[in-house]
Amino acid sequence: MQSVMNLKVKFRESFRPFAPVVLRERVTDYFDLDVDSPYMLLVAPVKAELRLPPQPGVRGFDLLKQPRSTLPAVTHVDYSARIQTVERDGNPLLHELLVRFERATGCAVLVNTSFNVRGEPIVCTPDDAYRCFVNTEMDFLVMGSFVLDRTAQPARRIDRRVAPQSD
Repeated sequence: MQSVMNLKVKFRESFRPFAPVVLRERVTDYFDLDVDSPYMLLVAPVKAELRLPPQPGVRGFDLLKQPRSTLPAVTHVDYSARIQTVERDGNPLLHELLVRFERATGCAVLVNTSFNVRGEPIVCTPDDAYRCFVNTEMDFLVMGSFVLDRTAQPARRIDRRVAPQSD
């Protein structure tokens, strides 16, 4: 997932990790951290029992391609992660998404990243979000209660630097 998101969505080097977003009440199940981190300001180790040993004989840049834990897209080469915790009171929609994802998969962690591509500012409006969506290989775009499917969008690119004209 890390490589796919970096190459098809973020347009950056494939080895760069993402941040985990995790239910606050479950953070200690995944990371050596037991405090709030709602703004992704803290880095903590991935729990030892979730780490994967290095594959024998892998050296140099090939080490960057090796999964380092059972949370591979968010685990840095030193087995750490820059964590965002979510509480129901602080972000009820994201909290509910994580609860439902855990119910469906058994995992209370999702990948978190800024909504932009390399060299572009973070999206600020629905128009920005749509332009970023159609100019990448994202499968879906969710904005509030709206879900856009890539396969249902026109097969064209939209210039990211120019806002569409309104009528």
